[in-house]
Amino acid sequence: MELIASFSVDHTKIVPGIFTSRVDELGKFKVTTYDIRLKKPNREPVVDVSAMHSLEHLIATFLRNDPEIKDDVIYWGPMGCLTGFYLILKGNRAPRDIYGLVLRAFKSVITSETVPGTSPENCGNYLLHNLIMAKYYAEEFISYLEANAGNEDIFEYPKTERPKTDKGVQFYDS
Repeated sequence: MELIASFSVDHTKIVPGIFTSRVDELGKFKVTTYDIRLKKPNREPVVDVSAMHSLEHLIATFLRNDPEIKDDVIYWGPMGCLTGFYLILKGNRAPRDIYGLVLRAFKSVITSETVPGTSPENCGNYLLHNLIMAKYYAEEFISYLEANAGNEDIFEYPKTERPKTDKGVQFYDS
């Protein structure tokens, strides 16, 4: 089987940032999946589950209400590894082009007084939220992005090279 795009990224070298994970053509439309990475995989603690859940609710609500982008938002949700989120948008913008949007989204968390959609009728795990920790992670990510805005490493994936035999057979992780 072919290795999917997100598994071909060298997770030992990736840093927090905004990356293009994949671009898909759906008929005459392009759809881009972005990796919004808050943590260095396997090198620092992941985002707390309850804070991740709150960040999901807060930023999904922000994106789907932001007049600049709401019509292009397809999905915002957490990565299973709890190191970041996937953002899927119509079109194909460069990661640097959504930098301001990502900053605005995370800054909106800082001023939030409640987490939307946290009643039993609105959420499948409504008790698993932590606004205080969501704000902590948002502030941490904002500071990091602002301090590293000129660093191309926060916009370009480090690619991993897969070993090949002399006959060109490529090896994959299990």
